[in-house]
Amino acid sequence: MKTTPRKPRTVRRRWFKAPLHRRRRALSAPLSPELRAQYGTRSMPVRRGDTIVVLRGDWKMKEGKVTRIDSKRMRIYIEGLTREKMDGSTVPIPLRPWNVMITKLDLSDPWRKRIVGRRGYASKVGEG
Repeated sequence: MKTTPRKPRTVRRRWFKAPLHRRRRALSAPLSPELRAQYGTRSMPVRRGDTIVVLRGDWKMKEGKVTRIDSKRMRIYIEGLTREKMDGSTVPIPLRPWNVMITKLDLSDPWRKRIVGRRGYASKVGEG
């Protein structure tokens, strides 16, 4: 049986030194209730092109498409969410993926369609 570390120091170290394949899983966001019922899964890793809505913070209830994902800093960027700097230039606002909800999946990639099918109801019904 695998056990998880109890020390906060160890948990934080594993989080910040995680390899890319684990970081991608950590960059997951919950699906909207409609998508959850349709695909039979609670959450999915966020990808560029997904439409999301912000659930927490100053930009709560703002909706937009994901334009960039920073797996090193564990942040996502949404089109239209920008901040004006003192010199007048605008910069995109980084958001944590667990503070957003996916409202529309970008299924243009056949690999992602397979992932959704593998995780959904059909695979669970086929097992039992």
